[in-house]
This record gives sequence, C-alpha cells and structure tokens, in this order.
Amino acid sequence: MPIYLSDLLAAPELDLRPHGTAPVSPAPLHWVAVTELEDPFPFLGGGEVVLTTGLRQRTGAVQRSFVDSVHRAGAVAIGFGTGLSHAKVPAALIEAADLHGLPVFEVPYETPFVALGKMVADALSTDHVTQLRELLAAHQSLAGALLGGNGLPGLLQELAVLLGNDVALYQYGARVLAAGSDGGALSGTGSGGAGSGAASSRHRIPIATGLRDRCTLVITEPYRRPDIVAYAQSLISVELSNQARRRARDRAVTGQLLSDVVAGRLTGNDAALRLLGAGISTARRQLTFLVEVASGQVRSLPALPLPPEFDGAATAVVDGRLAVVVAEGDGAALARVLGDYLYGTGLTARIGFGGSYAEPAGLRWSYFEAKESLQRGQSINEPERLSLTSLLMSGADVPLADLAAEALDPLTDFDALHDASLLDTLEQYLALNGSVAAVADALGLHRNTVRYRLGQIADLTGYDPAVTADRVHLFLALHVRRLGLGQG
Repeated sequence: MPIYLSDLLAAPELDLRPHGTAPVSPAPLHWVAVTELEDPFPFLGGGEVVLTTGLRQRTGAVQRSFVDSVHRAGAVAIGFGTGLSHAKVPAALIEAADLHGLPVFEVPYETPFVALGKMVADALSTDHVTQLRELLAAHQSLAGALLGGNGLPGLLQELAVLLGNDVALYQYGARVLAAGSDGGALSGTGSGGAGSGAASSRHRIPIATGLRDRCTLVITEPYRRPDIVAYAQSLISVELSNQARRRARDRAVTGQLLSDVVAGRLTGNDAALRLLGAGISTARRQLTFLVEVASGQVRSLPALPLPPEFDGAATAVVDGRLAVVVAEGDGAALARVLGDYLYGTGLTARIGFGGSYAEPAGLRWSYFEAKESLQRGQSINEPERLSLTSLLMSGADVPLADLAAEALDPLTDFDALHDASLLDTLEQYLALNGSVAAVADALGLHRNTVRYRLGQIADLTGYDPAVTADRVHLFLALHVRRLGLGQG
C-alpha cells in the first residue's frame, strides 16, 4: 500500500504537530526532501514532503517566497523543524501556506528528519515489492491462460478480468476477439469496439506481428495498469506471429496436397485419406473458394488470417491464390463475408467459388468451377452451371497443355513475326458468337480483313473457326491457356 501524509501525522513515534488550516492531501507521498535553500523549486519533483529548519528564512518575505517555491514544485506538505534556528513555526510561513492550501506540520527537535525519511522509504519499498509480486502473479496468470489450452481467447478474458475493462483485438480493421471485464466473451465481430462506449473512451495499443495487419489491442477507459498491458501486448505479439508462421507452413503443405488432387496425381481412397489428414472430409460436401489478389499482394496470402466464419475451414496457397475449402456452407453468403473482410484488409481481391460436392473428384470439380468463375473478373464470382469446359479441366487424363499448344502455337508464332493479331481476332470472333460484323466493329477493321484473318487462322492451325467442331476445339484451347492449366 502507498503511504500518505495522514499516515505520517498519525504516527505517535514522530510526534508531528499540524499547523494552519490547509486540508491534508489524499495524494500518496513520493519521497521526503530535506532542504535549507531559499528557492528549492529546481530540485523538487513533486509529491514530496519538504522538510526544513528555516536556517535561511529570517524574514517574512523569505518565508513566503519559500512556500511559493515549494507549492510551485507540487510538494504535498512542508515539515518545519523547530528547536534550531526557530523556536516555533513562523507565522508568515503558515499564513502563506494556508493561502496556497499547503499543509504545514511541526517537527519537534526530538524527532530527527531521517525518521520521517525512513518511514516513507520503508513504505515505498514495501509497496514496490507488493506491486512486483502482484505483477508477477498477473504475468503468470496471463501466460497460463495462453498456454493452458485456451489460447488468445483465454488470454484476453484473463486480461479483461485483471484490468476490470472490456478488451478487444483487431486485425486488418476487423474485430477478431473480444472479452468482457466480467470474464465472459463479448459476442459478435466486425468493426465495433470493445464495449459500447464512444470511440474517445477506448485506449488503443498497437501489436507488432511482422505483418501489415494493423493489429491493435483496444481497452475501454479508464486505462490502468500499463505494466500488465505491456506484458499482454508482448504475449499477443508472439502468439500472433507464431500463428502466422503456422498458417504459412500449413498452407504450403495443404497447397501441395490440393495441387496433387486437382491435377489427378492423387485419387480415390488415397486422396480421401490424405485430405482428411488436412482437415477436409470428402465424405461431406465441400465447396472451394479461390482468392486472387494483385501481384504485389500475393506475399500476404500465406499468413493472412480469415474471419471467424471460416474457423475450421482448410486453407492452402495454390498457384499464387488462396484456396479455402468449407464443408457444406452457403457459398454466396460466405463469399460476401470474405469479400467484405478482404476489402477491410486493404487487399485488391477477387473471389471465385465452386459448387458443393462430395468425394475427391467433387472437390476437384468445385476447384475448377471456382477457378473458371474468376475469369469473369468481378469482385465476387459465382459458379455457373456445369459446363463441358469444367468437365474437361477436371479430367486427369486430358492433355490440356498439348491441346492448347497444338492449336494456338502456330498463331502466337505468326503474330510474333508479323504482328498480325490473329490470336486477338480469334478471341473476339469466339466471344462475339462468330459474328464477322461484330468483330470488325470491335477491332475497327473492314469485314473482309476479318474474313482474311479467319482464313489465315484455318490455314495455320488446321481448325476452321467457322466449323462448329473446330470452333469448340479452339475455344477450349484458348480457355486452357488463359487459365494456365496443364503447365509443368
């Protein structure tokens, strides 16, 4: 416990005698300072009891100046030692102290100044030891909450109880965890703060994670016990950094597994068992989300945390995209949640998702539907009905890369030599349902020029875009190359 002026005045062994009318301050004492200077202001820090014998205070003016100096320094009281230079406390000093509201007490000759200093020092030392013990106990309880199986939610709950405040943890601007001062978790996530107070009533503390996640610990006011908060801050930082490393490692491993399943290198029961080990039960219907971000943001994907709605989902990084596999979820609703979250993180992202299917083959199908939907370029891309393209892409034995190369390499080679734009013309022709007039308008060409280019395409590839079977073949080749399938 801290020591107060009232404790000194009440100590019978000190025999201190109050003078004047100033009330006793309720502020704790910081120290005892002894001085005979006329102006001790530069040497005081505030919160002290100032002791003096008034050796240099021979006049009322000097005594009043001394009181003014002590008051400006923020001292708690003046103790005046009698029996040396003064037989009693000077009236001018008491009068000046009363004007400033500064308590004055007499220290009789028989009471050495060092007795007051020892009493304050012993009390401060005891208080410091008590605080250290309490701090150590708080540190142990926080570490135990984190390491005892409850993780970050347990740590935040323990911190809220210790502080008597509601606390919340934010990442990428979204609240991911929160706990109340009564020991219970606060419901809900999103952009709301800890508790329900105004923004000005919350204290924000940055958490370093090594990521650009704007991680912040929010504590409702009044903000107290910063020593405990500082320790919690370091624990949260370490735990979040460890979680990020684990996510990156697990997503790399699951990414390789998912790549093998999607490519058909792992099928049947072997695939089902391996996927189950990664948290994907193909006995249940699974749907796949693919997140594609700007090229400069790809490095954020391995460690990116996801909103609570995706707890339990398997995640992986495949071909520079984040894949999220969810069991029996509402694809459209989850995509909106994920889209809002990614927007809040500051990532420029597109989301595609596939249908919900069981078995490893169904997972492959969902993956390819999600990948195909990304080509529409919207922020959220829903899967279309099952197509021949999706079926071919999910087939393990379809030579996709060969199909694309055999049909399109002659065009790309010719375009590179002659700047003929044959490939662009073919894409426009297929996209515009074989309308020569529409292609001419889109490319700013004469219709005969379009027809001439289509003839060149037929001569170079052996596939005539005007023939339905050949047009389908060319369409699939373009689609495969655009998606980068079958490479390597």
